[in-house]
Amino acid sequence: MASADEEIAVKEPLDLIRLSLDERIYVKLRSDRELRGKLHAYDQHLNMILGDVEEIVTTVEIDDETYEEIVRTTRRTIPFLFVRGDGVILVSPPLRTA
Repeated sequence: MASADEEIAVKEPLDLIRLSLDERIYVKLRSDRELRGKLHAYDQHLNMILGDVEEIVTTVEIDDETYEEIVRTTRRTIPFLFVRGDGVILVSPPLRTA
């Protein structure tokens, strides 16, 4: 039987994600999309099922007259979301405070 220390040890990168099950995580995706949600399941390809998700999409447009960048952020909430792993750039576990 594994000790408590062995169960929470991080030996491989996916171990960090395993420790974040049922916790809120931050996921950065391609095309300037960010997600924050509760991690319900994942696999070795980083396909994930997230619940209670907040999606933030950032778009940058150029004004035709002034040529200035216009940055827009769009937010929406999604009850459940399947995230395909090939679009994942970064996964951040919740901040743990001692």
